[in-house]
Amino acid sequence: MKKSFVLDTNVLLHNSSALMSFTDNDVVLPIEVIEELDEFKKDHDEKGRNARIVIRTLDNLRSKGNLRDGVTTEAGGRIMITTKINFKDAKELELSTSVVDNRIIMTAYILQKKGVQVIFVSKDINARVKSDAIGVKAMDFEKEKVDFDKLYSGWREVDVKKSELDQFFAKKSLAARADGFMPNEFVQLVDSSNSKHTALARYDYKHKRFIHIVHGGKEIWGVKPRNKEQVMAQELLSDDSVRLVTLIGQAGTGKTLLALAAGLQKVVQDATYDRLLISRPIMPLGRDIGYLPGTKEEKLENWMEPIFDNLEFILTIHRKTKKKGGFKTIEDLLDTGLIQLEALTYLRGRSIPKQFIIIDEAQNLTPHEIKTVITRTGNYAKMILTGDPYQIDNPYLDSSSNGLTYCVEKMKEQKMFGHITLTSSERSELASIAADIL
Repeated sequence: MKKSFVLDTNVLLHNSSALMSFTDNDVVLPIEVIEELDEFKKDHDEKGRNARIVIRTLDNLRSKGNLRDGVTTEAGGRIMITTKINFKDAKELELSTSVVDNRIIMTAYILQKKGVQVIFVSKDINARVKSDAIGVKAMDFEKEKVDFDKLYSGWREVDVKKSELDQFFAKKSLAARADGFMPNEFVQLVDSSNSKHTALARYDYKHKRFIHIVHGGKEIWGVKPRNKEQVMAQELLSDDSVRLVTLIGQAGTGKTLLALAAGLQKVVQDATYDRLLISRPIMPLGRDIGYLPGTKEEKLENWMEPIFDNLEFILTIHRKTKKKGGFKTIEDLLDTGLIQLEALTYLRGRSIPKQFIIIDEAQNLTPHEIKTVITRTGNYAKMILTGDPYQIDNPYLDSSSNGLTYCVEKMKEQKMFGHITLTSSERSELASIAADIL
C-alpha cells in the first residue's frame, strides 16, 4: 500500500533532496511548510540555500501539474501541497492551532482519519513525540544516517604467529593474510602465544601488506603521543599522502592538540604547507558573525578560545624544549601570517591550495556542510576534521546523522583518507573520569 509522508519544514532545511527521497510514495507538504520555507529563503546560510532549492524544485513541478492535486515524480510517487485542511476535524486533540508545528502535525492526523496511511517525518524530536502521542507514526529522516555503534574505528587487532611477528620486526612488513582492510587502516599485531608481545602496523592497500609506522610516536613541537591511538593519529597527520584525516574522540583524547602540533610542524618547521588555517563552527555552518563587536579577527577570538588554549599549551612546551629562537606567544605566530583563523561562513566558494586546514568541532556540521567544506580543498592541501559525536549542539543532528561520522563511513575506502577514533583521555585524571562516568 502506498504511504503518504508528511514532511516537517526542518527535514527540507536539513536536506533539500529529501523532497525526492520517498520513491513511489506520496510526499505531502502542509501549506505551513511552504510559508516557513519562504521565511528562510533570504538567509545566506545552509538552511537558506536548501529553502531556495526546494522552492525552485516545487516551482519546476508546477509545469507538470497542479501541486494541490499532486504532481507525479519520475519514481512514480506524488508531491502535493495541502491547503484546505479543516482543523476542527482534529478538535479532540485540543492542540493550539496558533503553533505552526501543531498545524503540521494535525494535517497528518486528519489525513490519517480519512484512511490514508500516514507517516510524519521530522528532525525535531519533540515534534515526533507529539505525533506519536496522537497516534500518528513518526520517523526521523535517515537517508544520511550511519550506524554509530558500528562506525569504522580506523584500527583493529590481528592475531599472528610468533614467527610472523618476528618477521615483521625484521623485515619491516608482513603480508596480510586476509582482505577487507581499509586503506591506511592500522592494526595491532598480537602474538597468539603471548598477548603482551605486540606491534603497531599500518595497512598498505596497494601491496596488501602491514608496514611499520614511520611518523607516529615522535615528539612534534614538544607534543608526544601517549597511547597507541595517538601514535596512529600522528602517523596520519604527518603523512602528506593522506589528504583527509578525521579524528573522533571525547574531551581530553588529544585530537585537537595533535592536529595543531602536526600543523605547526608542517607549516612553521618543514614549510610543507604555506599556512595553517583553523576554523570551527560558530553555530551550524553559515551563521554570520557580524553581530559581534570588533574586527573579524576580534569576533573570531570569542569562538577560538579552545584553539588558543591548545596553542598556548604547545608553545609553553616548545619554549621549554628550545634554547634559542622560536615563537614566544600566540600573537607572534598570528603576526607572521602562518596561522589564519577563519569562520566557516567564509570558506564557501573558496579554493584553498597548499594549506594545512583544521576544522574543529566538525560534529556540528550536516553531511552537506561537510561536503561543502571538504570540496574547498585545493591542490597540495591537507584537511583535518576533529570532533566528538557525543557533544552535538545542532538540535537536528545526533551521533549517527552528523556530517563527521557520515564522512568517516563514506570515505573509509579512499586511499587518501585516514581515520582514528581516540578513546583514552589524556588531559588529566579528573577529565578521564568525567568522560567515562558523567
